[in-house]
Amino acid sequence: MLQHGKRPTITSQHGMVAAAHPLAAAAGARILANGGNAFDAAAATAAALNVVEPYMSGLAGRGMATVYVAKERRVRSLDFVTQIPKGFPVDKLSNREQLIRGPIPVGAPGNLGGWCEMVSTYGTKKLPELFAPAIKLARDGFGLIEFNVEEIGGSVNAELKGRPELYPEWSRVYLEGIAGGKPKLGAVLRQPDLAKTLEALANEGPSLLYGGALGKKLVDRLKELGGVLTMDDLAEAKAVWIDPISVDYRGRTVHVPPPPCEAFQYLLTLRILEGFDLKSMPRNGVEHVDTVLRAIRVAAGVRILAGIPSPQKLAELLSEGHVESLRARVRDKKPVTGPTEQWTPDMGTPAGAEGHTTSFSIADSDGNMVCVTQSLGSVFGSGVVVPGTGLCLNNFLYWADVNPKSPNRVKAGGRMPICVAPSIVTQGDKAVMALGTPGSYGILQTQPQAFVQYIDYGLPLQQAIEAPRARLTDGRAVLLESRVDAEVHAELRNRGHDLTSGPDWTMKVGGMQGVAVDPATGTFTGGCDPRRDGYCVPA
Repeated sequence: MLQHGKRPTITSQHGMVAAAHPLAAAAGARILANGGNAFDAAAATAAALNVVEPYMSGLAGRGMATVYVAKERRVRSLDFVTQIPKGFPVDKLSNREQLIRGPIPVGAPGNLGGWCEMVSTYGTKKLPELFAPAIKLARDGFGLIEFNVEEIGGSVNAELKGRPELYPEWSRVYLEGIAGGKPKLGAVLRQPDLAKTLEALANEGPSLLYGGALGKKLVDRLKELGGVLTMDDLAEAKAVWIDPISVDYRGRTVHVPPPPCEAFQYLLTLRILEGFDLKSMPRNGVEHVDTVLRAIRVAAGVRILAGIPSPQKLAELLSEGHVESLRARVRDKKPVTGPTEQWTPDMGTPAGAEGHTTSFSIADSDGNMVCVTQSLGSVFGSGVVVPGTGLCLNNFLYWADVNPKSPNRVKAGGRMPICVAPSIVTQGDKAVMALGTPGSYGILQTQPQAFVQYIDYGLPLQQAIEAPRARLTDGRAVLLESRVDAEVHAELRNRGHDLTSGPDWTMKVGGMQGVAVDPATGTFTGGCDPRRDGYCVPA
């Protein structure tokens, strides 16, 4: 049935890019149209996102990818999170709020290394061509759209004004760089320093950052501010190919990165839900929503208790015997109370600040698929902008568990769990979907909700992404979009959910981007989230 007032389904026979900003999606689609493949387009899209959503991600952030390599007929994951700096003062820290801004929470940049590793392993084009759209956007500028205005002119501006060591360079780049000096719709943001940085990286390669002059600028600035990142930390920041983990769901196989990535919560949720006949429940009705919310909270509790499970432990967690016991907990209808983010002795603690992350999905006509989820951590990351480079650095270590009482407390120089879930879905030996979202710990909740809409209820991908969603936080707290009937909200409260009725649409439930392909016809469809500035561009 035609849905007036909704985004149309975007289709193509030649490839698709779904990204969090239309200009970034267009940059990737241009590469596909010019003969590049999905891995080439991923680098172009990511570099353009650095320019057009600098508060979300960039080459100085971190992330992960899951990809389908058509010529090898296999799914691989790429980890570019990088290790915790060796000098990270975890013994002097007791809570996350000590790490929200400034030099201490900055982890070694991994995104640039990840983009370049994808291109060097599977791409067909060179960095100067791939970075050219981003360089042009940074040098010439681009007109701000709605989410740009909200994020650049939002609370971070007021917050950073109280940080005299951070604000001058941040405001010079992101406020003085705007024509008229005020974020508003259509105002042009130019980032000439970032254009020069991207151009230098395109010509000299990633070694300019990982051990070269750009890396020294970054480390020197952090040292000046009291940071701990070193050139050795940068030199050891390698993107690493790893084997993904997977589960089957209703005839398809869902692949995500393995621990220390926390995406196994997503897989565990799907394993639980496969034991329920969801399609027999009215869509967005009480039974549907209650079952999915309970499964998500149960799976989150298992993930938090497990920490970074070994392969053997993970296999046990996903085993039929263990999963059936979790299904019984979902079926018993007793209220589920527990944390959804990090270990906490107080199950009623509200969630911390939202992460600012981006996810994009790409498919090409050769059958390759790429899903990347990458982040600066919080909005504008650490707030540290390296003078003369246009680079805003991440605050990824804000997401490290530093609670002295936690069994999951991180260690300096160690691996850090990360709550992303870039996914590839296969059917037989072909990739049929790439799906990912930003949203901090909500990532692990958003993806099963949308996947159920797509698989169990048969919605087209765009409509599945647009369908109303919820965000669970610690205790029994749930924020549910108000497009779900008020009677459902009321009954969910009766069933023990501490439910807040949100607005019709909220970015607190993520900003999903996906690409699907019909294995029978080869037609690509794209899905992008109207909760942010997502857009699909066909090749």
